[in-house]
Amino acid sequence: MPAVGFRRVALLALVAGALAGCGDRELGGTLTRVHQTGQLTWGADLQGGEPYLWLDDDGHLVGFEVEIMDAIARRLGVRSHMQHYNWSNLVDLLRRGDMDVVCNGLEATPDRAQRILLSRPYFVYAETLAIRKGASYRSLADLRGKRVATLNQTFAHDLLRDAHVEIALYEGNEEPYADLELGRVDAVLLDNVIADRYGCNRAGITCLPQDVARGTYVIGIRKQDPELKAAIDAALEAMITDGELERILRKAGLWDHRQREPVSVIRTASPRRDFGWPQLRRFGSAALVTMLLSVAAFLLAVPIGVLLAIGRVYGGPVVGAACRVYIELFRGTPVLLQLYVIYFGLGPYYAIGPITAAILTLGLNYGAYEAEVYRGALLGIPRGQAEAARALGLSPAQSLRHVIVPQALRLALPPMTNDFVSLLKDSSLVSVITVIELTKQMTISAAELQGWLVPGLACAALYLLLSVPLSELARRLERRLARDQRGHAL
Repeated sequence: MPAVGFRRVALLALVAGALAGCGDRELGGTLTRVHQTGQLTWGADLQGGEPYLWLDDDGHLVGFEVEIMDAIARRLGVRSHMQHYNWSNLVDLLRRGDMDVVCNGLEATPDRAQRILLSRPYFVYAETLAIRKGASYRSLADLRGKRVATLNQTFAHDLLRDAHVEIALYEGNEEPYADLELGRVDAVLLDNVIADRYGCNRAGITCLPQDVARGTYVIGIRKQDPELKAAIDAALEAMITDGELERILRKAGLWDHRQREPVSVIRTASPRRDFGWPQLRRFGSAALVTMLLSVAAFLLAVPIGVLLAIGRVYGGPVVGAACRVYIELFRGTPVLLQLYVIYFGLGPYYAIGPITAAILTLGLNYGAYEAEVYRGALLGIPRGQAEAARALGLSPAQSLRHVIVPQALRLALPPMTNDFVSLLKDSSLVSVITVIELTKQMTISAAELQGWLVPGLACAALYLLLSVPLSELARRLERRLARDQRGHAL
């Protein structure tokens, strides 16, 4: 066999072996492995913050769930180790085998009980409804048709799905209450642990006294590890018996009458597990939002880019420097950071809606990129065009408007089309400010369907459906311009 052919076969064999090994991960026997390694690894999200877990001024991990997991690990004869993951992915990563258990305000729900094992409860929480001071709402039923904020994949989210309200999904604990204070949402429904620390103490917010519902926090364990569940349950039972769990909760200011009262579980309607017409309709709506956002943002980016390019090329030292500062600022910082600053940072001074903030941020950001495209096109116009315009008696402004800029835009059309395709994909970032576009709908559907493959393929197909025609348009423009630039017979 030739040497090149042998190397190809060997490479394919290595890749096939690696892929085959990906499906052979042993997910059972975690308790034995924990005792062998001397470490119990638990997944959590540091963004959860106080009182769950956070880093103190010395960089030490603290929080009531840190103390609970340390106590459980100690009773198992091992040490505990926290691994940071995004909260909405914790259950999926647990099932994959990325950590031993999950402990991070994980609520016991029937849907989760179908996917993983749930330990005995270690905390009883209440769903608390927060409204603006002076608002007339007194229950969840009063908010029908209103915009209510919560976190994704929570029991509160399940309750809101059955309440016929417009749901605004957030990733952090503080942001929903900030938007409630600014009037961007009408109410917030979240656990009392979160509400007491991030919402009820705000000057413009009132938390209604009655519990909308109650639930429990549990530790999540893989289905393949019943022995680990039994060991953790025994450790929690011992902590309850000797009072250690109560001491931990009292230290965190979480011990209340609910901890000694029975919990009546409210059954919410389970979402359909098939990818049928309702899911297709939601993906279609999200695709429409993605396209409208992208078009509106690009319509803003184009004139900004043209003005910046003209300023850099023809504006003189001061104007040119100012334009360059703008371009470097928006190109040199992440668009995600810009979204946070414009939506959350400027909110106390001038509150704008999430759609407006998304269009404005993407437009300002892509305006900087378009400026460099147009600047290159302006510099590509032969000097003789400007001289001919002056010979015809046109002023500098008229020369730009009627001669230079139209030719520059013609040259810039292909890269402009490519930039629009990029903008279409970057619009996925606006989900952090509660806009439900294609990527956010994918994560919501993945949680409802308890799987990522079908929603992921649907999301990819719709992105391709939106972007491929634009890419083809760019290629056609490039071919057309290449033909137009050939010499013409006299």
